[in-house]
Amino acid sequence: MGQQPEVDARGFTLLELIVTLLVVAIAVGLVAPTIGRSTEALRVRAEVAGFSATFRHAREQAITTRQPYAVMINPTNHLLTVTTGEDEVRWTRALSNTIAISTEAPGTLTVRFEPQGTSSGGQFHLTSGKISYRVSVDAVTGRVRSQRE
Repeated sequence: MGQQPEVDARGFTLLELIVTLLVVAIAVGLVAPTIGRSTEALRVRAEVAGFSATFRHAREQAITTRQPYAVMINPTNHLLTVTTGEDEVRWTRALSNTIAISTEAPGTLTVRFEPQGTSSGGQFHLTSGKISYRVSVDAVTGRVRSQRE
């Protein structure tokens, strides 16, 4: 008669819940800054890919249409302008204002692609904060390469 029924206690104590929330908060605090940096790197990489694709497309058009194409870079306005041999503007591409463009040889902000696939060549540096890429256009083959520095 004096026996009490067993209580089936399931659940977590308040202390266990507080410790768990503290561990989760610390983990989020450590991971959040890394996510911010990686999204910046992805954004810059996408910008470089678009920059390189403009050169590749101009080269393909020069070969296909059998007329010279030129890609002119305006670093002040952050614009790429693609023209034909007759200086007819085919298309323009706007670049992000956060990207700085420089070249190794001053004054070579135009790359010309010939119908045979060759080009005038050039090397460009695209920088955003601490992230920097080099885009190279081979003069003999017209091949475009990008590499993180």
